[in-house]
Amino acid sequence: MTKNLSWNTRESVSIWAGGAISVMTKAGTIIGLADWLETPVGQYLREWEQQQVEILVADVFGFHAVQLGLPKLDGLHANRMPHRWYAIDPGREDAQGATPRRASQSLHEEVRTNSSGVAPRTATFDLQCEFDALPFQSRSLDLVLLPHALELARDPHLALSEVERVLVPEGKVIIIGFNPASLWGLRHRGSKLLSRLGARSSEGPFLPTEGEFIAYGRLRDWLRLLSFEVETGQFGCYRPALRSEKWLSRYGWMDRLGQRWWPVFGAVYLLVAVKRVRGMRLVGLAREALNSQPKAAPAVSVHQRGDAPPRIEL
Repeated sequence: MTKNLSWNTRESVSIWAGGAISVMTKAGTIIGLADWLETPVGQYLREWEQQQVEILVADVFGFHAVQLGLPKLDGLHANRMPHRWYAIDPGREDAQGATPRRASQSLHEEVRTNSSGVAPRTATFDLQCEFDALPFQSRSLDLVLLPHALELARDPHLALSEVERVLVPEGKVIIIGFNPASLWGLRHRGSKLLSRLGARSSEGPFLPTEGEFIAYGRLRDWLRLLSFEVETGQFGCYRPALRSEKWLSRYGWMDRLGQRWWPVFGAVYLLVAVKRVRGMRLVGLAREALNSQPKAAPAVSVHQRGDAPPRIEL
């Protein structure tokens, strides 16, 4: 039986293949990262990210670690540093629904386990700040985690420069981002192109619409310019661009094949880079002070008559 739907709330309900239901705006072009992560495909992505990040941060040692953005991802859960903070930018969409963590609340107190055994974190945070002006001293952090933070940054170059500033030498940064060269990225760009041409797609955009996706190779170039050395990089989530949980589970075998046969076409990439400090060069006042010091006169060789050896006069 079909029921009449009202547009008073500016929402429409669309039923996708496989029975998945998605609630979107009337225009069909606005979808945020926080809401997208609650969809079946978003949960599939977040579960993969949680598993991979836990493996990478487990052996990163130091004293201070910070996760910037996406408070629903518990990226520091497996790390053993004594000081770990979750920071959000109030102006970013992924910070919606996040609540401050109480002083008496354990770092991982509000954790629930889903059907796959992965424990996503309830969206709580420790501090609010702008990611392109971090409130940390230079060379004070050992680990910075950026889950989809650069994609939503107002100035990703400046945000990455701030990360380089606050990291100690040999400190690590872990970056997670959507891969524009994947099947998901191609479908997303196709829906955006149709929207620009004035043609409305019945399904709307497949990925979150805010921000700009950064290609994996382009991000590596940015890191090299900031004296980072890429330690490792990997891709994941090779299942087709489907919205239904039922159909996503049926294509689980593609994750195994994709990792082997088309690894660079995963829907998401994860990159680990190390801050290198290769040497020092005196500049400014320190260089002028060194040049102003008196220099010793060069040695002069004076030859004497006969077979006597040369005498050195200073």
